[in-house]
Amino acid sequence: MWKLRSAKEGRDCITDEGLPLRTLCDLKGRQVWEYVTQDEEPASTKTAELDACERARDEYVRKRRDEGVKHSADELLRIQQCGPNYMDVVRVRKKGKQKRSASSTKEEHQGTPVDRNDFDEAVSGGLDFYQQLQMEDGHWPGDYGGPMFLMPGLVITCYVTGTMGTVLGDARVTEMTRYLRNQQNPDGGYGLHIEGHSTMFGTVLTYVSLRLLGAKASDPHCARARKWILLHGGATLIPSWGKFWLSVLGCFDWDGLNPVPPEVWLLPYSGKSGIGWAHPGRFWCHCRMVYLPMSYIYGARITGECTGLVGEIRKEIFLKPYEEVDWNKARNECAKEDLYYPHPLLQDALWYTLYKLEYMLLPGRPLHFLRKKALAETIKHITYEDENTRYVCIGPVNKVMNMLCRWHEDPQGDAFKMHASRIPDYLWVAEDGMKMQGYNGSQCWDTTFAVQAIVSTGEASRVMECVRRAADYIESTQVREDCPGDLESWYRHISKGAWPFSTRDHGWPISDCSSEGLKATLALEPLVGEFISDDRLDDCVNVILSYQNKTGGWATYENTRSFAQLELINPAETFGDIVIDYDYVECSSACITAIAAYLRRQRGGGEWRSRHPRATLERALRDGKRFVESIQKADGSWYGSWGVCFTYAAWFGCEALEACDGVLGTDSRERLERCADFLLERQRPDGGWGESYLSCELKQYSQLPEDEPSHVVNTAWAILALIKAKQHLRDPRPLHRAARALLDQQLPCGDWPQQHISGVFNRNCMITYANYRNLFPLWALGEYRSHVLDLGGK
Repeated sequence: MWKLRSAKEGRDCITDEGLPLRTLCDLKGRQVWEYVTQDEEPASTKTAELDACERARDEYVRKRRDEGVKHSADELLRIQQCGPNYMDVVRVRKKGKQKRSASSTKEEHQGTPVDRNDFDEAVSGGLDFYQQLQMEDGHWPGDYGGPMFLMPGLVITCYVTGTMGTVLGDARVTEMTRYLRNQQNPDGGYGLHIEGHSTMFGTVLTYVSLRLLGAKASDPHCARARKWILLHGGATLIPSWGKFWLSVLGCFDWDGLNPVPPEVWLLPYSGKSGIGWAHPGRFWCHCRMVYLPMSYIYGARITGECTGLVGEIRKEIFLKPYEEVDWNKARNECAKEDLYYPHPLLQDALWYTLYKLEYMLLPGRPLHFLRKKALAETIKHITYEDENTRYVCIGPVNKVMNMLCRWHEDPQGDAFKMHASRIPDYLWVAEDGMKMQGYNGSQCWDTTFAVQAIVSTGEASRVMECVRRAADYIESTQVREDCPGDLESWYRHISKGAWPFSTRDHGWPISDCSSEGLKATLALEPLVGEFISDDRLDDCVNVILSYQNKTGGWATYENTRSFAQLELINPAETFGDIVIDYDYVECSSACITAIAAYLRRQRGGGEWRSRHPRATLERALRDGKRFVESIQKADGSWYGSWGVCFTYAAWFGCEALEACDGVLGTDSRERLERCADFLLERQRPDGGWGESYLSCELKQYSQLPEDEPSHVVNTAWAILALIKAKQHLRDPRPLHRAARALLDQQLPCGDWPQQHISGVFNRNCMITYANYRNLFPLWALGEYRSHVLDLGGK
């Protein structure tokens, strides 16, 4: 039986080799699923939970087969935290009222206010349920999976390094196999993400993973996947990242890759040199931290042993015999199902030139000394990343690549063992199996949102223990120091005072996470007192101000360091806008609203308590407001880059403008009303909103199928946006209908259903935010109560 362990309960605070895990915060926030043997649980508890888990697994398979429901509902977490029969718990409605029917009466269609007793019970029930999911250290755990290309890198790395048994083990192999089998599409292929159409990237890597995990070629899932691969042109058409992993395994020739030369890290960094603007240190950190170890592996030609299994896979995934494949031709081939970002001609010319030069850098060639110098430079930066993230690394892709690099450097070294000990941080178990997450979790991000949602309900004082634990987690997760050394030489931004996305051990600072951390802290102060010092809050504001670009907007982890034209050399056919760190409405809004909240705190305290002058903060707001206005579309909408999609961005855009109006005295009514009209035109008959992830790919609003209910997360975002846009003062009826839609979809136990995937990155890949279904409906209902029900729209 699988159990999620918090840091306090964790049994693996040391590695299997006895090395202590590196940590700055006693491992707070660490989420590790452990397989608990029969002797470690009481028989009655084990039987009830095992039965509940098996029912959840069977129900997932049935729904996926019969109803096309691809998303798991995080049932194993709920069974553990709320009990095996949590779904049987029915909230008793006040005054004997029964749970509302999903159908609405004629009067309800007219948009009258919801029944107050029903409303209060729904909020209380939702809050009571959600606090049960909180871990002892104060964070809310949850599934952060979705992409299908993450686990194959881990499986291939473990196979090449000979650590399948020690790093993964039989229990994990079983659950990983379950997950990969469960995610197969009806046509036999696999998508880029769990809800996506079949792609060569997803199908080939999943097929290879199943084979490495022990499945036979005759296994029905393997047979159907192989049929899809061969029917669609074979593995030579896999995108560049797939070509890379197949080369590491020994199932693709390195000559079939466009070069990833480590020598680019030897280029001058200074922009004065001209070429310095294209230095990889100026790339978006997720991009450069992937291509850093990728270039080392490419330059060193790290390839696994050609075992019998590898030989079999070579025969199974190509149309031609392996020895007859034209690898030079394969370099630029890509299946049409995968091609989101086609290579420009300039890029093809660049790769051809580098391809011709590559042989001069190989051992025994005239320029091999340059290759050796480049490999030394890249491993130095890889080591810095490992040490500064306590071997967690910024994300799952560079995590396993770094792990492979350190194994190549010293197979028996402590660095590889430290890497292996942090693999469980990325693995999550749900009823669909074990998946590799897109980060080591979204702990801090979700907790800061959860705090603001709970405060908005007006019932925080009723769940004070939950609130105090959340405050403790936020306090312990703030980054207290910058990375060591000369930050510019390591291509790093300041960190002191920031908040990360997940845990302090991960430590990478982010603009919007820092801002939401600051806002959550300020929201908690009236409840728990000032638990973070003024100096530390000032440090956070300093980081936020440092992130602001000349445009007035904010990017993610760092300032924008180069030009959008660098996207011309984006080699990843599957993803868009990955090369530099762009300004986003979400990040900009989070920073604007945090500065505004901070200003209100300073003004409310009488004496000015900040080392940052008021004029500096107000100037940042004015510049930020101009940026948010500049990217608003003519129809009133904003495009969302980190959530699905226009409903998500509408909330952030409206929140930013409303905050500036409140602090600066500006008037954004016309812009806010245009956004409100955009949303109202897309309100569905049941009162909610249901936006498809296709909005992200197509960059135009796309509805979910009409026969499906509205999406509770999209509906919550739309409510939050409309309230910031003062829709309740224009006409509150759409808000009444929207609130009723959330109440109608709430489950008897107080939970809300898991629906379609709601997160996105790089335009084209979707990712799960399991906590969104709980915290955003609560937040939206809390704002609806205070702005509509309690004030009557006044």
